[in-house]
Amino acid sequence: MIRERGSAGRTLAFIKKNYFLYILLAPALILTLIFKYVPMYGAVIAFKDFSPIKGILGSEWVGLKHFEKFIASPNFDVIFMNTLKLSFFGLLFSFPVPILLALMLNQVRKATVKKNVQLFLYAPNFISMVVIVGMLFIFLSPTGPINQLVIWMTGNPLMFMSQPEYFRWIYILSDIWQSAGWASIIYVAALANVDPELHNAASLDGANLLQRIRNIDLPTIRPIMAIVFILAAGGIMSIGFEKAYLMQTSMNLPTSEIIATYVYKVGLQSGDYAYSAAVGLFNSIINVILLVTVNFIVRKLNEGEGLY
Repeated sequence: MIRERGSAGRTLAFIKKNYFLYILLAPALILTLIFKYVPMYGAVIAFKDFSPIKGILGSEWVGLKHFEKFIASPNFDVIFMNTLKLSFFGLLFSFPVPILLALMLNQVRKATVKKNVQLFLYAPNFISMVVIVGMLFIFLSPTGPINQLVIWMTGNPLMFMSQPEYFRWIYILSDIWQSAGWASIIYVAALANVDPELHNAASLDGANLLQRIRNIDLPTIRPIMAIVFILAAGGIMSIGFEKAYLMQTSMNLPTSEIIATYVYKVGLQSGDYAYSAAVGLFNSIINVILLVTVNFIVRKLNEGEGLY
């Protein structure tokens, strides 16, 4: 009891001493509570036969009815696998690219050249998603520049935006182009802390470039790689709704219909709020399970270092 009081007293004294820091933290904390935690109460409609007239409290409780309806629906397998495949392949191909970019940028010694290359790599991140998709439709249209090259080589254009088999790769490759440069910032910042003397000493010992990267640079950014990978794997089912919805056409739906677009169509377009909330909650539960599982595996493989 005395120890608990002492600990509480030290905590209170620390807060009083650093009260200004807590004042600075308060707005962000309040906004997080209002816009992130308070809306969680609305998730209860996933377990009710929600009626806007009766409200959340007045609506009838139906338990897992909506979850069972979604899992039993004929579209479940297609939508779930589309979401999983798009997320998994996106993570598989996009995760190493920022690391490779950061390692290459770290080898550029001229500051002016490095800044210009970074500006070129970071610029796509600031382009609106609507503009990005518009560019994709223009470049990949039957009369676009890419198809002009295809026609010159094969004689026939490819219907990139209409054929389901092309949707996944167009989504992933365009996402890499847009976000990889910006995602490399955290690795570039970590590599900036590497002591140049380590590289000089390794060079004197006869280590080549790849050996220096493997034994000096990669161990430096390994903890960051682990955290970024855990967070990415934890959100593997939460791929962007906006881009997938904008890229959808009536002919590529077999691969472009994912949980996020399905929730939008069922919830906002059809007005079935309870069912769409259940589908969204199902998606979030899968993400939490993946986050905990991946974090456990990474901690085992990474000498106990993980997200928590």
